[in-house]
Amino acid sequence: MTHKLLAAAALLTVAAPAFEARAQRTPGKIEDAEIEIVKERVNELPTATRNFEKVKIEAPAKTTAAPNYTYPDFRLPADKLNPTVRVLTIRQEQLPELSGNYLKAAIGNYGTAYGRAYLHNNRSENASYGFDFKHLSSSRGPIDRENSRQSQTSLGLNGETYSGPLVLGAKVNLGRERYNFYGYNRNVIELPEADSLKQVFKRAGVLVYARNRARDAAFQYDLGLGYNYWSDDFKASESNVYATLRSTYKLTETSRVRVDGDVSFISHKDSLTDTRPFFQVTPAFETTLNRLNLRVGATLGYTGDTINDARQFNVYPALRAAYTVTEDKFVVYAGLGGGIQRVTLYDLSTENPWLAPNVRVADTRRGPTVYFGFDATPARALEVKARVTLSNDQNLYFYNNSARDTTKFELVYDQKSTQLFNLHAEVMYNAAEKLRLGLKADYNGYNVKTLAQPFHRPKFQSALFGSYNFYDKLRVGAELYTLSASYGTGLRSGGAFPGSGLIREARLTDTVIDLNLRGDYQLTEQFSIFVMGNNLLGRSNMQYLNYPVKGINVLAGASYQF
Repeated sequence: MTHKLLAAAALLTVAAPAFEARAQRTPGKIEDAEIEIVKERVNELPTATRNFEKVKIEAPAKTTAAPNYTYPDFRLPADKLNPTVRVLTIRQEQLPELSGNYLKAAIGNYGTAYGRAYLHNNRSENASYGFDFKHLSSSRGPIDRENSRQSQTSLGLNGETYSGPLVLGAKVNLGRERYNFYGYNRNVIELPEADSLKQVFKRAGVLVYARNRARDAAFQYDLGLGYNYWSDDFKASESNVYATLRSTYKLTETSRVRVDGDVSFISHKDSLTDTRPFFQVTPAFETTLNRLNLRVGATLGYTGDTINDARQFNVYPALRAAYTVTEDKFVVYAGLGGGIQRVTLYDLSTENPWLAPNVRVADTRRGPTVYFGFDATPARALEVKARVTLSNDQNLYFYNNSARDTTKFELVYDQKSTQLFNLHAEVMYNAAEKLRLGLKADYNGYNVKTLAQPFHRPKFQSALFGSYNFYDKLRVGAELYTLSASYGTGLRSGGAFPGSGLIREARLTDTVIDLNLRGDYQLTEQFSIFVMGNNLLGRSNMQYLNYPVKGINVLAGASYQF
């Protein structure tokens, strides 16, 4: 038959390259084979109508939230330069197909030692478990050698079990960090000893969770129950028992109900003991009308904070509209929202490790908030995003140098609301895991009423980054951070005569320009070497007043996968 002949020939044409490729990858001898095509009869078919429709390339499936890009192991975190712009840089080495284990070790200048051990079970349909150990320390720093030493050590354990659509899991995190208050006045006869400057944080966290992994189920949920513990060298401690819920229920093919909730109870012990309850829930209805997606709901929140007599119970709208101008190409959106943002010492000490004792911690009431923006994919592998946010914040925290000791930072708040204007933009290009280029930038305008300045909150920050993978052997990457100068508070003499006293005044920090490079070379399937260079411009970048970071610092090491 003519159509059988054509089908067999097409099958041979398609199958031959695939068969040849499999033969090249499979050891052993390929047996001779003979294919016989039998022609029995001829069927006359009418002339087919030719279709000149363009081939449609399906775009990647949309996710409910934007990915949180990180750059593990790229830049040394010892100097606590933590801009909120997070970028995606060099992809980690590809592990063997059935293994997820690797060991890393490296050394560098400033007496830096780095180690990491990641051990995990092989892929399994029943369970997943493993642990992740990290250590990074520098015996010397940018100021008076040992007086600015730092170290961070952490251990994470995780495990999950799978039973039908149900996933049950648990995580345990332990950590210890040591920092020094090296932002002191050096114009003195005798410098302080390193041990007198010491600050030590201890962390412990436990989280158990359950979620539904059946994508076609009408009810989707992710429920977690956790406990975090934090303490410092000033005998302060914080215990936080919390629970989270993220859930949706599909009503029809185009509509669903979403309910998100958070509960937290904090006990804080310092010179005084304080408790901080917190509750927040956001029910919302979502529907899609052709190209228009709508969300209608409200956020109800309560916090036990009483700083500045801010309202404890708050209600905010949760409204959002998104219109797809071009399918998988261009989406515009706008919304009206708000909510209470939980603030903890556990998190604050990761931003700024030089906190003073007895700081006053309050949750931020953010809202009402107006936002609008767009997501665009003008070409394959290219993403462009922009967003404008206008918010009214109560008890938004700022870091200011303490009046009693300028080496330490207190949390200060505007007694009135703070208006924030944020403009965020990003451009991402990702070409088949070979070439990655991107730019992320934020402009923040803070309108404070009772504070002299928006202390230690820079107006502008950006990250320009790129990486390239050469033949899956050599991976190189670079990133350039910029943070505009912000304000702290310093002391100056009140007069020309000795003993005339000191006056506090606002001072600008340095503008941060931080260039980082990394290279990884795969020697064998299991063994690779890498080198990282941070602050290669050698600038004394100062995100926090009186705390310059290290100059040029380089780390070189090796990685073994098994």
